[in-house]
Amino acid sequence: MDNPASPADGPAWDLILVGGGLANGLIAWRLHTTRPALRILLLEASSRIGGNHTWSFHDGDLSSEQRQWLAPIVSARWPRYDVVFPEFARTLDSGYASVTSNEFARVIEATLGPALRVNARIDRLSPTTVTLADGAILHARAVIDGRGVRTTNRLALGYQTFLGQEVRLAEPHGLAAPIIMDASVEQQGGYRFVYVLPFDAHSLLIEDTHYVDSGAWEPERLRANIAQYAQARGWRVAELLREEHGSLPIVLAGDFDEYWADLAGQPCAGLRAGLFHSTTGYSLPHAVRLAERIAALSDLSAPRLFAAIRDEAQKEWRQQRFFRLLNRMLFLAGSPDKRWRVMQRFYRLPPRLIEHFYAGRLSLGDKARLLTGKPPVPLLAAFSAACKIHPRQIRNSE
Repeated sequence: MDNPASPADGPAWDLILVGGGLANGLIAWRLHTTRPALRILLLEASSRIGGNHTWSFHDGDLSSEQRQWLAPIVSARWPRYDVVFPEFARTLDSGYASVTSNEFARVIEATLGPALRVNARIDRLSPTTVTLADGAILHARAVIDGRGVRTTNRLALGYQTFLGQEVRLAEPHGLAAPIIMDASVEQQGGYRFVYVLPFDAHSLLIEDTHYVDSGAWEPERLRANIAQYAQARGWRVAELLREEHGSLPIVLAGDFDEYWADLAGQPCAGLRAGLFHSTTGYSLPHAVRLAERIAALSDLSAPRLFAAIRDEAQKEWRQQRFFRLLNRMLFLAGSPDKRWRVMQRFYRLPPRLIEHFYAGRLSLGDKARLLTGKPPVPLLAAFSAACKIHPRQIRNSE
């Protein structure tokens, strides 16, 4: 039993992770695997970790060593993927993989054993303590907050809202590869595309995705969109296996220093730390890198951990400056129903550049190539959007 008072010989835990999402789950798994002597505890408010999600990544997003240690939780892999636009379609010979919550929970829960506590209701936390809803206080050298996006006025955001349905079809679907963007569909007031993952001959995840200005969403409209898409493809749904939904932040501009000052020394992870791709919303590669960085730290005290995570986030923030520029052009420089033109033009570019884009590692040559040629948005509007580099500038123009 945990002692609610801090013991005289030090805290009961080396590290407590609050929230069993992707980032904290990978940190706990990596630490338990590589440093089993550490006393770690993962707390999750629901009955299992991982929620109800599908996380995906391109092979180029990770090193071969990272893909190897991640392999036990990967649900499906494909050697290529397709994209479809109103005026253009393409197959890219680039590896793609997905992790579902079921595999994530199955593997990591079994590995952690007593180092995991589910149905743990949290009242509040600090860099070194967690107060549970029943009043018990858990003490650790450090506490990592991984409970998702934090509401803040330090960031100007667009949103990627989505609803996905995993279905079993009455007949084989005939897909050999994922369709990670089918933007040939009606746009409905923002950049809309359908995302399709073929898990086996009869099972698919069909996800209706919208890049829009507000995080609000209409589930019934998205469900109707999925039904219409399946019907148009000639797919007859025999069973709905599960449904997932979400609203991911797409960063247009932000004040990094103030955002981290507001955290007041509280170590955090995942979306809460801003560790995700600013344009695509993909977070798994960032979570993998953070897990490795934390596992390599000799000092897991709260101040050292906060500094290391902030340093990781700052490195990513600087590297993604160009992506925030692209986001402003996507959201601020043209009609919402024409946003698909930006992505259609992008997917005509060389495969190597596309790989660098998803990995978040564009070279100077890549950036020049992205900005040359006829722009898919009005030039003056693009210039105006590019100049709005602070959240206040964007909010004052709305």
